[in-house]
Amino acid sequence: MADFTRREFLENTMFTAAAAAATGVAMPRVSYGKESGPNDKLRVAILGLNGRGQIHLGGFAARNDCEITVVCDPDEMVGMTKGVERVEKHTGRKPKYVRDLRQVMDDQDIDIVAIATPNHWHSLATIWAVQNNKHVYCEKPVSHNVEEGRRAVQAIEKHGTIVQCGTQSRSHESQQQAVEFLQSGGIGEVKLARGLCYKRRKAIGAKGNYDVPASVDYNVYLGPADVEPLSRPRLHYDWHWQYNCGNGDLGNQGIHQMDIARWGLGVNNLGSGVVSYGGRLGYEDAGTTANTQVSIHDFADDKRIIFETRGLVISADDWAQFFKKDGQPYSGNKIGVIFHGTEGYVVSTSDYGTAHAFDPDGNITKTFTGGSTQSHFDNFVEAIQKNDASHLNCPFIEGHLSSALCHLGNISYQMGTKQSVSNIAEALASDVEATESVERTVEHLRENQVNPDESMLTLGPALELDGQKETFTGNLADTANPRLFREGRGDFKIPSAANV
Repeated sequence: MADFTRREFLENTMFTAAAAAATGVAMPRVSYGKESGPNDKLRVAILGLNGRGQIHLGGFAARNDCEITVVCDPDEMVGMTKGVERVEKHTGRKPKYVRDLRQVMDDQDIDIVAIATPNHWHSLATIWAVQNNKHVYCEKPVSHNVEEGRRAVQAIEKHGTIVQCGTQSRSHESQQQAVEFLQSGGIGEVKLARGLCYKRRKAIGAKGNYDVPASVDYNVYLGPADVEPLSRPRLHYDWHWQYNCGNGDLGNQGIHQMDIARWGLGVNNLGSGVVSYGGRLGYEDAGTTANTQVSIHDFADDKRIIFETRGLVISADDWAQFFKKDGQPYSGNKIGVIFHGTEGYVVSTSDYGTAHAFDPDGNITKTFTGGSTQSHFDNFVEAIQKNDASHLNCPFIEGHLSSALCHLGNISYQMGTKQSVSNIAEALASDVEATESVERTVEHLRENQVNPDESMLTLGPALELDGQKETFTGNLADTANPRLFREGRGDFKIPSAANV
């Protein structure tokens, strides 16, 4: 426990120091000239106008070489108010509204498709767009399951258009510099990255049978997802917390930190094994995803990512009591990545505009700053102008690998059984790094008046992987491998590898 306490103190002291404000740096504006004339603009269609769709709207509207000509959302009310009206307000030009994204794919006047739909649409919409010779900016995670993400990778390779994944940290100078520093040996040998996604997520309401809003085409909304009645009070956003369309916070906020962790470690496959445990604790609602979850990913050369997701309350007082040492309470960043090196640490914080290097005693030795969300859109457009996919800071393949790691954690969790905390601790007792996460999770639950032993957690099996082939191996392969893919339904089936 002495070593654990010291490490926790150092890590959280670093997060406190690393919570500085980001420095926004926008890329220079350039004009885009197509063969038909130097004043032509790239014509953009935005799919999905809630949440991230508004960021897409702002990102492309801010450029003088792009024009948002089409907005698409299966909810007509959202499409008109958050799409048509806002684009017209920002640009002075009124875009066309369509409800069914297949109309966008058939529109030969569209150059760019920006995908900000729920997760279950990301891969299929990408495949359809590149099949129709369109460039794509696809939100994270780029897939709802592992195999459909790989099919999208194959489609991009086949059709050759420019496709960017929306993990904006890849375009932030702070993160680029920090990764270069640690990969050049700045903190010695690095084997472990800890991802933290401590973000409050409240209950989404009682499970029931709710009416779909009249303004929504529910068939198009579901697309490749299974046909299920609306069992949550709110259609929009809360899909994140049901597996039919979402991936929990591990695949929502957490994908950003998972991508940074994998990037920093320099691992480019799905690894050799995964195990996950957690639960949906502290309330009863319509959600099916975990709100408290730990996933452990092992790779070659003893590298690993340990990822902690928490959605319950994390108050300042709770954390001060838990992490207090020598009068220094935890008051730092709750979302980020810690890279553990033999000669120090590198910490990436959730604003993506700041990262710090520390010596083994927790003293800052380097600070990395710079970055903005806009720079990621700029990088994407510049790659199109150069007709050079290698210019992309986050090509789709990077998004696929990081998204797939999130899916693997969820697969282990979904295959799990209810266990007492003592059983989980015993199962992981030989793994010191994993034991630290168990202890943190238990204390977190107790601070939220959740008795871990009474509530029980779900412990998933330790699954073996062939990270290059992206398949499970070992005794549980026959059970686990079918969970890597969902073929879709009817007109919304995921094309086979031969037909992408």
